[in-house]
Amino acid sequence: MVASWKELYPFSEHWIDAKGGRQHYVDEGQGDPILFVHGNPTWSFYWRAAILHFRDRYRCVAPDHIGCGRSNKPQDWSYRLADHIANLENLVLKLDLRRITLVVHDWGGAIGLGMAGRHPDRIARLCITNTAAFPSSHIPLRIAMCRIPGFGALAVQGFNGFAGAATIMASEKGLSSQVKAGLLAPYDSWANRIATLRFVEDIPMDPTHPSYATLQGVDQGLAKLAQAPTTLCWGEKDWCFTPHFREEFQRRMPAASVDKVEEAGHYLMEDAPERVNACLELLLQRSP
Repeated sequence: MVASWKELYPFSEHWIDAKGGRQHYVDEGQGDPILFVHGNPTWSFYWRAAILHFRDRYRCVAPDHIGCGRSNKPQDWSYRLADHIANLENLVLKLDLRRITLVVHDWGGAIGLGMAGRHPDRIARLCITNTAAFPSSHIPLRIAMCRIPGFGALAVQGFNGFAGAATIMASEKGLSSQVKAGLLAPYDSWANRIATLRFVEDIPMDPTHPSYATLQGVDQGLAKLAQAPTTLCWGEKDWCFTPHFREEFQRRMPAASVDKVEEAGHYLMEDAPERVNACLELLLQRSP
């Protein structure tokens, strides 16, 4: 019998009321919190190896953004960056998380660092992986094509051409069928892939975009986090968030330590989970 992906994700369900509906999150262990913030098109499943590694010593919290994972998937919600930030802020305040070690990936960078910039007093450390939190003119052609009106919806929602393709293109090591099934499980229909499309559409490429000013605010908020010990752990073979984005973070956060994972792609936690966990172990030893 083929092993189910659920065997890789042995966590209890937790729920909170949020903008857009009920938001699901993982909450495992006790102690100072590590807050894991996923991107598109993943969900809290992406952080499973880190949660299993750290939950015996820390409180590991990993939300699913509205539209993602086990959270509600409303068809008529905004899915704007500002609302995702507000939902993460709501979670942090409702759970009263303090001394947070924040770990972000992909869209989780803009969302997580957006929340952190509003509450720098709650942030103890930052681990930033393959993401952006500032406006950029860089967008891969394969993502830009998913933004074409009509074609994008057909490709992303109809044929699962974003999440499905990511299981092939986002990993350098390659993913097992069990892991692929886990990553894709929440996105099994046109309606359930709504956030996958909306995240792509919400990439603000110019000042006229509704989320451009929000992303500028996230960028400006990075200065408030300058005192927090920071690690940039980067899959250097990422075709999306290339080393260019790591260099942009280094320019903004010159005191950050850097771990270049040469053999890893965009799905860093799939390609090199032990390396990321080791980066976090070192970061957690640093006093805020």
